[in-house]
Amino acid sequence: MNKPMPEMRKLILYLFMLLAAGSLSSQDLHYSQFYNSPLNVNPAKTGIFNGDKRLNLSYKSQWRSVPVPWTTFSGSFDRKFYPKYGRQHFWSAGVLFNYDVQGELADINLTNINLTGSWTKILNENNLFTIGGLLGYATRGFDQNSLTFDRQWNGFELDRTLPTGENFSTERVSFLETGLGLNYRWQRTSRTKLDLGIGGYHLVRPSVGFYDNDEIKLSRRISFTGVGSFELSKRLDIQLNGLYQLQEDSNELILSALGKIYINQQRGKELALHLGVGWRSGKSLFPIVALQHRQMYISLNYDVDLTDFAEIHNQRRPTSFEMHFNYIITDVKPKVKVCPIF
Repeated sequence: MNKPMPEMRKLILYLFMLLAAGSLSSQDLHYSQFYNSPLNVNPAKTGIFNGDKRLNLSYKSQWRSVPVPWTTFSGSFDRKFYPKYGRQHFWSAGVLFNYDVQGELADINLTNINLTGSWTKILNENNLFTIGGLLGYATRGFDQNSLTFDRQWNGFELDRTLPTGENFSTERVSFLETGLGLNYRWQRTSRTKLDLGIGGYHLVRPSVGFYDNDEIKLSRRISFTGVGSFELSKRLDIQLNGLYQLQEDSNELILSALGKIYINQQRGKELALHLGVGWRSGKSLFPIVALQHRQMYISLNYDVDLTDFAEIHNQRRPTSFEMHFNYIITDVKPKVKVCPIF
């Protein structure tokens, strides 16, 4: 009896990934450093930063040691719009782009571009409340020609000339992205602040099946976030981060802590080193290192899977790598400040 060829084992994995992309119960893109891609967890984070304009770039590569590598890229830009008169509120707007690709053969991919907006009410000098929304366009697809199917096994080898027996209506689907969120910020100083928020995505659940008769709906995702930074001394802060996400029957919890060491506090030459560690439900641990110079920030982390996956599947331990870049621009303020903190 002939042994199953490697392509057949890969086929099983790729079909699993294809089904996962169809159900989308837990396949939304996500980052361990979720706080460095804020518009992906809560549209009410639009404009919530110390400054006037913000650029965020994020990159993640994961599961390179198994046959289903996964690459994610995100980019966003948001800014504030202050009212001409008064200091009781401000508006913010942003744009968010995501690209995500899974697998070596099928290249299951997702692209979306979104517009975000928020309105922030300044309750008093230290408290702000924000409501935000998201509206966008998304498209998901795969390359059927690069897949192999069991019907193409002729008993001796793979024969790509044989019919696959599959009849996909389309290799790409497009749909509307929607989101809504709330955020509360308490801020005593630029170094001591706390954000608590809730965000919802895919509120209008579109159909995402690749067959005409599929009634597969994109599951709603709800995110609860808490990010707090606290000044401990002149040269040291601590930042605590928490995320809990729900999507249908799946859930995820991420907790992390960072120590911010201020190396240089001279105006125009500010330099700080951030060191920390995080934990993800599902047994994943990730160290974090970041460097902040003036208004520029770059951060790295390396996730290590601590489950029994590697032993069970005779594979190297799954890992992932993340890199984030953040740049904030602060405009010259008029003599009359619009906001006592921002």
